[in-house]
Amino acid sequence: MTQYPRNLTNYPNRDTLLPLHIGINRLTAGFPSHRHDFLEFSFVIGGRGAEWINGVCHPMKPGTFTLILPYQIHEIHTEPGQTLELVNCMFGMDLLMGTGRKDELSRLLADDSGLAPYIQLDGEMRERLQTILARMMEEYNGDDYWRASMLQAKLIEVLVAFDRGRRQANHMLIERSSTVKASPTWRIIHYIQRNHQDPLTLSELSERFAMSMSRISERIKEVTGQTFMQLLSDLRIRHACSLLASTDMNVSEICYEVGFGSYKTFARLFRARERMSPTTYRKQVQSDLSR
Repeated sequence: MTQYPRNLTNYPNRDTLLPLHIGINRLTAGFPSHRHDFLEFSFVIGGRGAEWINGVCHPMKPGTFTLILPYQIHEIHTEPGQTLELVNCMFGMDLLMGTGRKDELSRLLADDSGLAPYIQLDGEMRERLQTILARMMEEYNGDDYWRASMLQAKLIEVLVAFDRGRRQANHMLIERSSTVKASPTWRIIHYIQRNHQDPLTLSELSERFAMSMSRISERIKEVTGQTFMQLLSDLRIRHACSLLASTDMNVSEICYEVGFGSYKTFARLFRARERMSPTTYRKQVQSDLSR
């Protein structure tokens, strides 16, 4: 396993009205160890290989569906002489959190639930998922009315089918020792992701998760490659980008809506990350949409 995984931070359409990209990838030599702050699923349509997720390996063959959560370290190996053909979809958490089903869909992010991050689909279930994915890719590559809504609906349909399947397949549960307690690290990170609009502090997290502030800082840095404040600011700026692109809220309102207590701080961090002011960003997005 690669000791220092690559940290990927971008994908097509990341900071747009629809933070989602889906396409087909063909791997002849696998893909090196990496992690990212967005979600990703893959579905094998051809070839064979293996995938490691946080050090746990599972086979990849036609019908294998995998869901990668934010910051999970993963890599893919392709079997010699094979070309691993995958449908890959990368998407932002906002597509789940903005559905009105926040509590229900957050179960998909429960990394410590003991459920496998993959499932092998065959027969009717495999054909059904292939049909959904084909329709999803057709919508993605088209420009028909209701495109964004249809893609979001298909995404949720895919994820629900996956989660139902793995919950029914008890033989695919990850084996865990009964003496080992699940680490709260992922729960902390997902709590930050879901509540970044609130005035979060390390002190609050320490009290909520019964862990020292220094230990929380250490674990966040180890898992995400960012400090607590960097992670929190990054989530808020991404949320701001989404609101700038999709609403008529003024920039000051957006600043406070996403969790910043100071407009000066918001403007400085936004410019540092996006290399432009929030107002310029909105004008650029609107210009792109009008083309």
